[in-house]
Amino acid sequence: MRFVIDVHLHSRYARATSRDLNPENLHKWSALKGIDVVGTGDFTHPEWFAELQEKLEPAEEGLFQLKSQWRDPVDVALPERCRAAVRFMLSVEISSIYKKNGRTRKIHNIVLLPGFAEVAELNRRLGAIGNLKADGRPILGLDSRDLLEICLEVNEDVLFIPAHIWTPHFSVLGASSGFDSLEECYEDLLPHIFAVETGLSSDPPMNWRLSALDRYSIVSNSDAHSPQKLAREATCFDTERSYPAIYAALKDRDPQRFTGTLEFYPNEGKYHYDGHRKCGIRWKPQQTLNADGICPKCGRKLTVGVLHRAELLADRPEGADPQIKRAFEYLIPLAEIIGASIGVGPKSKKVQGIYHQLLEEFGPELHILRRVDAEEIARSGEPLVAEGVRRMRRGAVEILSGFDGEFGTIRVFSDEEREQLKGQTLLFELPTAAAPEDALFPAAAMEFEIEETAPTVAADDLDEPQRRAVEAAVGPCVVVAGPGSGKTRTLTRRIAHLIEVRNVEAAQIMAVTFTNRAAAEMRQRLGQLLPSAAELDALTVGTFHRVALNLLRDCGAAEKTVLDQVEARGVLESALEDAGLSLRSGAALSAISLAKAAAQRPEEIEGEVGEAYGVYQRQLAAFKARDYDDILLDLLELLENDAPALARLRARFTHVLVDEFQDVNAVQYKLVKMLAGAGEGLFAIGDADQAIYSFRGAEPRYFARLLEDFPQAQRFHLGTNYRSSATIVEAAAEVIQCNSGRLPLPMRPVQKAGPKIRLLSVPGETAEGIAVVREISRQVGGADMVQADQQVASSAARSF
Repeated sequence: MRFVIDVHLHSRYARATSRDLNPENLHKWSALKGIDVVGTGDFTHPEWFAELQEKLEPAEEGLFQLKSQWRDPVDVALPERCRAAVRFMLSVEISSIYKKNGRTRKIHNIVLLPGFAEVAELNRRLGAIGNLKADGRPILGLDSRDLLEICLEVNEDVLFIPAHIWTPHFSVLGASSGFDSLEECYEDLLPHIFAVETGLSSDPPMNWRLSALDRYSIVSNSDAHSPQKLAREATCFDTERSYPAIYAALKDRDPQRFTGTLEFYPNEGKYHYDGHRKCGIRWKPQQTLNADGICPKCGRKLTVGVLHRAELLADRPEGADPQIKRAFEYLIPLAEIIGASIGVGPKSKKVQGIYHQLLEEFGPELHILRRVDAEEIARSGEPLVAEGVRRMRRGAVEILSGFDGEFGTIRVFSDEEREQLKGQTLLFELPTAAAPEDALFPAAAMEFEIEETAPTVAADDLDEPQRRAVEAAVGPCVVVAGPGSGKTRTLTRRIAHLIEVRNVEAAQIMAVTFTNRAAAEMRQRLGQLLPSAAELDALTVGTFHRVALNLLRDCGAAEKTVLDQVEARGVLESALEDAGLSLRSGAALSAISLAKAAAQRPEEIEGEVGEAYGVYQRQLAAFKARDYDDILLDLLELLENDAPALARLRARFTHVLVDEFQDVNAVQYKLVKMLAGAGEGLFAIGDADQAIYSFRGAEPRYFARLLEDFPQAQRFHLGTNYRSSATIVEAAAEVIQCNSGRLPLPMRPVQKAGPKIRLLSVPGETAEGIAVVREISRQVGGADMVQADQQVASSAARSF
């Protein structure tokens, strides 16, 4: 199973930590963040150790969970989507300060053990050496090598990890440690160490430059001093969730089980650059070298940062790869992205309100940052947050690097840019969930109507074209629906009609769409239409990929790990290297994805891309994994080669309904056609003029192809636009009719005509936003701008 761990953190008994650090809050914030296994921290402190023994109970081997009397009240208060089976791993960070070879050494190490008995024995032995009550992170005058020896005597399977190995003052390779290698520090016991921690100020590529680190698993943790700081860094696994499994995955450096890390942008770490905080000196390594390491203001030595230190010890150039190259992702905490989007601090009430709203809707923070489509975040009412997430994923952020103990700062938006984007999103924000479809807006600035709202169809009513489509006796039904014509209304009413009027069993109905958000909206509307929750639960409603994955499992297909894009790219990079191919992994992965969307196999693709595709698929097979595109391809292959399975699915799903049909690609079209059989239960609805997924291989031509493959199909047109003014609808029709190969669809506006459209030419997207805002300002003449902006935004949201 895939899971995320964060085991380097502290309790409230450590210095400079939050009083909220107790087992209940560690459970709570691990669930909110998306951490599956969290360290206890500070198990050497007597009071903390007693509290852990009181509140934790054994779960999987070597892991623990909060006992129910403390866990249940926490879980009840969590958002439903965040509730999870959080596990604890017994951990501590120990500070060793000692003399070795005539120099003072200050080294931090992380120690993890599988049971309370082992911890009690270690605490007994360490308590004879130093005061364990003084600090949650004990300070011992004990050589790191000797500390490791004691830990091994307590339990030979101790997980002993040198902490934040590059940090200047307390790490094995830091500028002040006096060690230039791990061998010098741990000597003959070094073979018992097989993992090292990057720390917040370094990342995997920086560590890859030192070939001596190739033999270690490079892990990441948050080093959290408050529960809210969990998961700013973490480590990812795909194995059994237990202490022995985690231990083995790290020891074996198995990329199939230890899959990668989640990283702070290293520039944001508080020791990335060199400098002197008191004097405000923040320097790159070369500046420090030019000044002989001396602060120009006070004459004291500068603190040499992680970037500088890694550069000094590196024996490889930038961009060099290690023996095993694992995937990693840069993340920015969600509260920081929200704060950047609205221009306030991440701890403000407004930020926290949006943060918890997003968790309620989408689930844990890591899921939002890594998995949720930015488009879905925008549709939830947070378009600027969505743009911030996009920029984080692309690395399109500005960072003022941290130095000498001061964290760096990330700028996702400049103040000017935020206001410009805010203006654009006010104009072009989607309507609330009651609106039937997405809106598509003209690129040029225009004059807008302000005074009148659009009439809508009553909740329990349909117009005549909608009614004919909903009540069609038999399929295939092909519904060509223009913008603002009620596509989702028609589709959901069709499902309700099948169940209530035509006595179709809900379990025999499958409805597919393209986003989780659209699927959730469909279910919400059906919940209002169907007579019972049982019928809603019996329906199969979801995205193509979610439905396909469930069908694969139902058909008994071999279970495979589904890789995300970062993990898939890591597998491809490894495959390309093994095959000696020089293709760039990003471009190759995109080309392979398009080939899969076109239902093409490696042997059908010529050249290096075809060769890369082949070695990539062989690597996936060796790992018993599939990427996102393979979900659909695997189902298609199963149905093409297993006639009994296809027959069972056709009997199970007598009605297949497809939303946004204009966005299907070749694989999806073939799946729909195979599942639909003769087509009596097929219902496809969409608008070829609103296709948005061509970059994923989607082609609107499948609308026409459907009519060719099912010549008996009934064709319906929804041409009444309930959203936009007559002026906009007529202008749009003039533009759209020039599209080649389109199915003709006359559009009829319900609203009256508005002012004429004016065309403004601008040089780019940012200039477009500025021009629109200026036009609004000119129209309203500066009077009550807030109210006017809201009115114009409402009008713009109705236009297409």
